[in-house]
Amino acid sequence: MKAHLMYRDADFQLERKLPSNEDSLVRDLELNTLFGAMSCGDKFLFKVAKQAVLSGLEDSHETILYRQAALKDCLRNEVIVKTIYDLAVEGIETKQTSWLGVFSRSPGGILYEALKLLDLFVGVLGKLRRVADEHAAQFKSEAFTVLLRTLKAELSDDYLASVKDYLKELRSREDILVSAELGTGNEIVKHILRKPFCKEPGWFQRIFSRRTPAYTYRLAERDEAGARALDELRNRGLNLVANALAQSADHLLNFVVMLRTELAFYVGCVNLHRRLAHSATPVCFPIPNPMGDSRLSCAGLRDVCLALTIGQNIVGNDLRADGKRLFIITGANQGGKSTFLRGVGLAQLMMQCGMFATAESFGADICRSLFTHYKREEDVTMKSGKFDEELARMSDIVAALKPDSILLFNESFAATNEREGSEIARQIVHALLETRVKVFFVTHLYEFAHGLFEQKMDSALFLRAERQADGRRTFKLFPGEPLQTSFGADLYQEIFGGAPEKAGEG
Repeated sequence: MKAHLMYRDADFQLERKLPSNEDSLVRDLELNTLFGAMSCGDKFLFKVAKQAVLSGLEDSHETILYRQAALKDCLRNEVIVKTIYDLAVEGIETKQTSWLGVFSRSPGGILYEALKLLDLFVGVLGKLRRVADEHAAQFKSEAFTVLLRTLKAELSDDYLASVKDYLKELRSREDILVSAELGTGNEIVKHILRKPFCKEPGWFQRIFSRRTPAYTYRLAERDEAGARALDELRNRGLNLVANALAQSADHLLNFVVMLRTELAFYVGCVNLHRRLAHSATPVCFPIPNPMGDSRLSCAGLRDVCLALTIGQNIVGNDLRADGKRLFIITGANQGGKSTFLRGVGLAQLMMQCGMFATAESFGADICRSLFTHYKREEDVTMKSGKFDEELARMSDIVAALKPDSILLFNESFAATNEREGSEIARQIVHALLETRVKVFFVTHLYEFAHGLFEQKMDSALFLRAERQADGRRTFKLFPGEPLQTSFGADLYQEIFGGAPEKAGEG
């Protein structure tokens, strides 16, 4: 049996290698806040959430829709999904506490340990079957429909009863019946474990029934060599059955482990949905478009991590930008530029792993990879200056970048003077556009932003953080020409209560 809740025809690989820029994505997009909300303190849920979100960039358009349908089922049937997950956890934890594994290499030892493991799982499988019987009609997605149908078909009452009978039979008999033949040189070959007689005959049958001629040999009590030889014969007879039971036990264990792993992603999504509902943060299922379509459209897009951090609904942004590949974002300090940038990156990641997004609506084309190039605070461990460090990180990104990717810049190349930083940024952006990379660039480099604005590129959209006449920030972004000021004086006045001194004034 296979769970196949994450992929239609493949297992979810928990140990699959993550993107090379994993650390930067986690740091710049504050992904640990997202994983923490999904896991609710559970380390295993945290691990699965991280793996699913960061590896989602490699998933196909069909896989995204497959998971979205399964997640909708989970949101409609939270209690049932949690029950199935708890049953899988119960099976694994029982195995870990009650079964130490197959340490013996002898067929007898393998048989004994396999019997113990199968005993543990028969009860769990029976409970899973009952859940499937009672609630299968409540699920509509392909993923859950196939899983529950498989549980009902392969774990029928007759099958579970026969498994219990066989386990009882193998466990209760101390003696075994093995047949063999004589081969070349009177070597004993073709050892076969035979099914024992159904029941012991009564005294009347033993006296009057016809007996098949047989020869019996009994070992002497102190015949150690004979005992070893007999034990070897016994193990040869048990070998095939022991291996078959061990494989069955491994198969069931792998199924329960994979069921728990794949359900963990959906349980994490349900946990996150519940957290967001408490703060009245809207969510939607994004519309994924084929790679290379240059689509981006959203209404009320929010930064999910900010919403989780402050625990309340936050300002959302609207955007209609189909056909655009360059987004230059300027405007007032603390006006919501970085929050918008992070919101775009998070929504893209959440869409591509099959999750919902924190927006009233969201649609975008699938990207091949996503990179961030954010400014870094001064680090005493740096062996060179901040600008050199920025260029080194940019070089690493270019080496790993592929067409149809997304790159998020946040105040990049501001560690040098305006002219040099603007020229470097301009050349990099043009090179990225030529290789079909979608670029979002938050910047205070006026020469860079205004220079691009004057080129009037059809593929570019210029957004500006709104500042009202009295200096208040609305945290809304609107299309607009870059301004030469970022209104830092507003912040100075808010913090220090007065206007900053002009240069030269003492």
